[in-house]
Amino acid sequence: MVCIILDVIYGLGLVMMSPLLLYRVLFQQRYRRGWKERFGLVPRRHSQQPCIWIHAVSMGEINAIGTLVSQIHRILPQFEVIISTTTDTGFNRARQLYGQDHRVFFYPWDFSFCVRKAFNRLHPQLCILMELEVWPNFTAVAQKLSIPVMVANGRISSGKGFPRYRRIAWLVRSVFKRLSLVLVQDESYARRFAFLGVPQERLQVVGSLKYDTSEITDTVSGADELARQLLFSPEQKIWAAGSTGPGEEDIILNSFKQIRHHGRLNNIRLVIVPRKPERFDEVARLIESHGYPLIRYSRVRQNQDQLSEKNPDAVILGDTMGDLRKFYSLAHVIFVGRSLVPMGGSDMMEAAGLARPVIVGPYTDNFMDTVKKLMAEQAIEIVADETQLTQAVKRLLLNKQYTLDMGRRARQVIIDNQGATQKSIQAIVKLLGYHMPANEKGIALEAYSQNIT
Repeated sequence: MVCIILDVIYGLGLVMMSPLLLYRVLFQQRYRRGWKERFGLVPRRHSQQPCIWIHAVSMGEINAIGTLVSQIHRILPQFEVIISTTTDTGFNRARQLYGQDHRVFFYPWDFSFCVRKAFNRLHPQLCILMELEVWPNFTAVAQKLSIPVMVANGRISSGKGFPRYRRIAWLVRSVFKRLSLVLVQDESYARRFAFLGVPQERLQVVGSLKYDTSEITDTVSGADELARQLLFSPEQKIWAAGSTGPGEEDIILNSFKQIRHHGRLNNIRLVIVPRKPERFDEVARLIESHGYPLIRYSRVRQNQDQLSEKNPDAVILGDTMGDLRKFYSLAHVIFVGRSLVPMGGSDMMEAAGLARPVIVGPYTDNFMDTVKKLMAEQAIEIVADETQLTQAVKRLLLNKQYTLDMGRRARQVIIDNQGATQKSIQAIVKLLGYHMPANEKGIALEAYSQNIT
């Protein structure tokens, strides 16, 4: 009965949202693929091999599951790993990272009939939901089919997520009680999941998987080619503003104008990489409205634009997917976006793993634990507005030793907090009824097989 009521509510919501969906399909080129899969018609699995279904909603979560997928594949090779995602960018990234070895598809909508179709086609032995993708019909159908559902890398932000759930805690507790296991990033997240109904014995604090996926390196493959294409020279200072959100690019461009007036920083180059691809054209127009020549990297990469060294004040728009780390690796200072505006922040661990100095705004609710750890080691700069952003960029670009030391401290924070993947794998293996291998090259064995002589 509850599933039917939810289906009616979802149906009404879909009707109300249809104009927005249509707008995004027609004008933002989103949601044009995967409609059959969203209605539960996912690719049917014919293999008798047992299966683990991992769901990661968008590109950030898809990136975060890298070490988890590889370790499951190594330690539990008897299981097929399939990966679902919700967004177009998440799907593209998943195909790029995992498509050669694993099935990738769009996650079904939470209508009971969609979820039921998906389960009947996939027959998973375990579902792993990343961070907070807990849906009522999904967990209800899984429970009826005796399929365990767990959360990995769990978190509930203090900014928007938890207050919303707290208001309807009496409604969602029955949903969260269905979870077989919840692996969270820190104690504060554990308390929030417990408040929402997860039994204490099913909660484990293991840390964040994103520390493990943050590659510790000084160079990134393809970065040298990118620098050559954009005519970056050794004497230039690169400021990369990544994962930016609405309202931030205007602040960044104003700050860039002020910084260029400083005599020792007139060789600064600015790269802006918006978080969402549908904003690329909007940000391109904004850059030109500030009076700067515009370089769109997508056109340079396709040899559609011929650059000239006579345009050192041109602003580069990173309007391609998968190149943010390359820009970060070339940068002398990095601003991580969606943090000067109340959007919860973006992942700064990637930049820290590259030993680059990081600046963020005050709105970092989604990464508060990481920010606190970086702050404790004086490995991050937090700014409140345009003036403070300008001062921070100047300070970092003019003080080479301070910048190097700050980057090294940031990298050490990442190294010190790695290990969540191993703890997560141990918990998953146990949940499936297996034992961890006795050595690094071994595979997990079913518990009962350990007693065979």
